Amino acid sequence: MSASELATEIREALAVDREAFQAAALAEAEQLKTEVAAGTFDNTQALVGLELELYGVDAAADGLRRMSRQLLELIGFEKELGLHNAELQTSPQPLSEYGLLAQLKELQAHVAPAQERTDAEDLRLVADGMWTVPPVGETASAYLTDSVEQDGVMLGTNMSDAVRYHAMANTDYPSGCALDAPHVSLEAETVMPESLITSIQPHYQVPHAPDLPRYFRYALRVAGPLLALGVNSPFFPPNLYDDAPADRVVADAHMEHRVGVFESVLNPPESADAEPKVRFPPDFETVEAAIDDIATDSCIVPMDVPDGNRFDDRFRHLRHKHGSYWRWIRPVFDGGSRSSANARIEFRPLPAQPTLRDCVAFEAVFAGLMESLTRRQHPVRRLDWTVARENFYAACRDGLQADLRWVTADGAETTAIDEVCGELLEYARDGLETRGLETEAARRYIRPLRERLDRRTTPARWKHEHVRDSVAAGVPLAEAIWGMQAEYIDRQSDTLVEGSFVDWL
Repeated sequence: MSASELATEIREALAVDREAFQAAALAEAEQLKTEVAAGTFDNTQALVGLELELYGVDAAADGLRRMSRQLLELIGFEKELGLHNAELQTSPQPLSEYGLLAQLKELQAHVAPAQERTDAEDLRLVADGMWTVPPVGETASAYLTDSVEQDGVMLGTNMSDAVRYHAMANTDYPSGCALDAPHVSLEAETVMPESLITSIQPHYQVPHAPDLPRYFRYALRVAGPLLALGVNSPFFPPNLYDDAPADRVVADAHMEHRVGVFESVLNPPESADAEPKVRFPPDFETVEAAIDDIATDSCIVPMDVPDGNRFDDRFRHLRHKHGSYWRWIRPVFDGGSRSSANARIEFRPLPAQPTLRDCVAFEAVFAGLMESLTRRQHPVRRLDWTVARENFYAACRDGLQADLRWVTADGAETTAIDEVCGELLEYARDGLETRGLETEAARRYIRPLRERLDRRTTPARWKHEHVRDSVAAGVPLAEAIWGMQAEYIDRQSDTLVEGSFVDWL
């Protein structure tokens, strides 16, 4: 698509009648509530799925690399925000031993041949929380801020040609389009700085849609501990740092900067008269309240959404709104047909992980927790929402060294990370066993995260120690970060498909 054609489509999108769009979304929300009450979105069993984002790098230089749309189609991946991004979604599978194995095998079946194809073009696909090495001959700041004005419309030079991505920079919603982190500041004309980060997103389909709020309450309370186990983005590309001393950059690094990037780029500045859209979600008392929260959320770019042949096209305006309903955990209601309609929880805090087995470990643990905590009526449901939110942001800052507050199975409060995460993993095992997994099979899925807890080493901590030791030895910060990134990519090249992060240790 040419820049002129893209600008025309953006202007057409921005001309959509907001009030009419919102009226349609609200009407569809009422229809959705009726369908939920009728049992349309119930499932006979719990199902799981996963979204995985990767980015491309130059195989020789480890620098970020743009990928052609033809290449993405050839290897079976979908485009994402940046030209360097690629996304893969697994097919929903029953939460069972065979279903989880199918999730892993589907990832391996897509990624392994994709690696072979990209190797022929001296390109590697990397699973990571944040890239740190810019394209060869470019700076990270220039790559993230390059933009052009076409017929009065601002276009990000390195963004995919999806209308909704570019329209965000041309609408009235005051997205910050900036980075705000310790010793890092960057302002852009588009939301392109968000393409720094990549994630995994486990999905859990609840068996009975009206019960979604009960599962959702537990999902909010495990968000902090699970993120503490998964942190993987302590450093930015070096040229984004201000003139702070290297040891201060290392000392002040958050274990998970991905959360802050998403919030500072897409949320409005604090001085703006608009609510932040990227945030920790509320508890819901009813499934109707969850639907209403989506329906009343502000829509950044209303669009003329065409009708189609999918069952959930009857809720197409609401589905479009959901695309910018950026909560760290969010309810989803969709389905291509009436028989496949489902209500699920999308768990969004986790960065991309070093290997596919680590990704599936989080998928299995999250699903196991949803099964067990609700079935056993674990008392952590009584943990105050404010504390759950504080746990989440504490995990962003400090990973497994964070002070997390938890309520144990016997009702006692604890901040001991061994108790918090240890109990979490035990309940995940219990949940998997209730879905038919043998004890050893359940432990096999959980083991990659158990090892992280026992060794107090997350991917972020591995990166941080690598850079810290290099800086202490007198290596300049840029070289220390790029050296760490080179080793990360090198180790991942041998373990992404078959190994796990604990193999690095």
